[in-house]
Amino acid sequence: MMAKSNGLHSSLANRHSCPPAQAPVEGDVEGTGLSTRRTCSTQDDTSSELRRGAPPDGGEQLAASAFQGRRALARIVRLVLVLRNWASKSLHEEQQRPDPFLERFQGPELQTVAASAGNNLEDEDTEEENKKKKWQIFVVDPAGDWYYRWLAVIAVPVLYNWCLLVARACFSDLQKTYVVLWLVLDYLSDSIYIGDIVIRLRTGFLEQGLLVKDLKKLWDNYIHTLQFKLDVLSILPTDLAYFAVGLHCPELRFNRLLHFSRMFEFFSRTETRTSHPNIFRISNLVLYILVIIHWNACIYYAISKAIGFGEDTWVYPNVTDPEYGYLTREYVYCLYWSTLTLTTIGETPPPVRDEEYLFVIFDFLIGVLIFATIVGNVGSMISNMNATRAEFQAKIDAIKHYMQFRKVSKDMETKVIKWFDYLWTNKKAVDEREVLKNLPDKLRAEIAINVHLETLKKVRIFQDCEAGLLVELVLKLRPQVFSPGDYICRKGDIGKEMYIIKEGKLAVVADDGMTQYALLTAGGCFGEISILNIKGSKMGNRRTANIRSLGYSDLFCLSKEDLMEAVTEYPDAKKVLEERGREILIKEGLLDESAAEASTEGKSVEEKLDRLALNLDVLHTRFGQLLTEYNDAQMKLKQRITVLESKMRQQDLEDLFSDSSDSLLEDEEKALHGGMQ
Repeated sequence: MMAKSNGLHSSLANRHSCPPAQAPVEGDVEGTGLSTRRTCSTQDDTSSELRRGAPPDGGEQLAASAFQGRRALARIVRLVLVLRNWASKSLHEEQQRPDPFLERFQGPELQTVAASAGNNLEDEDTEEENKKKKWQIFVVDPAGDWYYRWLAVIAVPVLYNWCLLVARACFSDLQKTYVVLWLVLDYLSDSIYIGDIVIRLRTGFLEQGLLVKDLKKLWDNYIHTLQFKLDVLSILPTDLAYFAVGLHCPELRFNRLLHFSRMFEFFSRTETRTSHPNIFRISNLVLYILVIIHWNACIYYAISKAIGFGEDTWVYPNVTDPEYGYLTREYVYCLYWSTLTLTTIGETPPPVRDEEYLFVIFDFLIGVLIFATIVGNVGSMISNMNATRAEFQAKIDAIKHYMQFRKVSKDMETKVIKWFDYLWTNKKAVDEREVLKNLPDKLRAEIAINVHLETLKKVRIFQDCEAGLLVELVLKLRPQVFSPGDYICRKGDIGKEMYIIKEGKLAVVADDGMTQYALLTAGGCFGEISILNIKGSKMGNRRTANIRSLGYSDLFCLSKEDLMEAVTEYPDAKKVLEERGREILIKEGLLDESAAEASTEGKSVEEKLDRLALNLDVLHTRFGQLLTEYNDAQMKLKQRITVLESKMRQQDLEDLFSDSSDSLLEDEEKALHGGMQ
């Protein structure tokens, strides 16, 4: 027994005397810790075996139970560390990388950001300093997602106050039954109001297109507005009067209703951000109508309470009646009366007193406005929702009328109608150029690249071209849809466009239209040979094959004029297109190599002549500059000579005047001497 006990104590001593791990290198901290824990866990297992063999008695039993708890805790800590390491590795492995095609198009700014995103290993001191600096310059961007989420948060207490404050003030049973809940919700909404004022003090604004982050300017921009005064009034502690009048006076908190602007701002931004604006507008309109009906029901109950329940047929029935004496029936009855009145349906008891008549007249006027608003808004929303369909249907009707007027065959009419059905069913009836015409070219190009990214990535000519050329080409692409069996081009036709396949399958067929040589799928392009005017081509600018659509095919069309205009400033891209065209022509035996070599020789001579003409232009320009400089120097020299001549003339005149004055003085002196004698 003692031996077993000694064995148990020795195992416990070994458990507590695990050798301390040496100071590891920074990169091996976690690994060393895990190895140390593994060593200790081995000793834990040994000691547990010894403990099983020894019957626990008294203090030994307590020590064994404490030891078992520590061992379980160590295993839990080890499991948490393993899970943390696994999670961090998986997050690093699954980090999304930007698409190289988009990365090349979007430029070096986003590439720098993407590259620096992976470089997040910094010292702890540096991170703390950065956090402090970030807090000092913490400014909310009003166009960011964080600000929009905060608007959603602040809209909840605003809507709560607008709906429940008036209900609690009118229905006393509602206030008294849930007074603790109302106190919690009231002061929670007050804290959110105060936080909203702090957020507003740090909300930036744009000045010359840049976000202002100067706190003094932000405060001045907010404090001098009417909204700041309303926000301050909305958080005044008017409910301190509870100490004088009691907790059942929620009307003391009516100043909280002044914070309404944030709810309207949230609705406005949601309407801008949502993908279904018409549905949101209808929902928003319904919410406003429900709030108005709710307020009207509460006011009706308050008027009935002031006049006296059951005093006449118009007011709310006597609450002593069990049928009308509980809270749910009180609110539902008032809501029903308010709905009938404001929707101008009527069928309510007629008023009896003058004040009741005035209230009903006021309600009828509001009801007429609400009815007109509902009809107008819902009508415009429905028309907007169906605007695209109505416009599309008008086009179909016009073409149907034309085909009937011109007595087009039924087969052709059916083909046209099926083509329109395909466009509408596959959501391709919208004219993209018309929709995006108000955007700048850069944004239009980005949208086009993102929408058609999968297709453009497969196009060989776009893989190595510059971003500027990609923008120009994408903006010049025109979508076209071909029906089953349509010929996109025929052999021998004059080529005026090249095509890029977005969707569908095309077949390169023989002259009979049945024999199929090759199959073209999404991402392929054709037709560039006939519009590039490759020297030595036996077909010249004519099509070299018959291409037919197997089903409905969506193609991008690029005209010869647009392509030549785009590649004029990008000679490398033009060379790539020409090389690809030569490869195809050589493969099909349609390239006259002697004519191509002669054209290259002629091209080299033309290049020399162009270079000589360019040198002559440069010499002419330099000569013109020298001539201009010479004329300027000559003019300056003439001006200086003129100035010197004028100075010399002035000096000669002064000398002449001085000599004449001296001679006159001498004559006068002689005359005076002669008179004295």
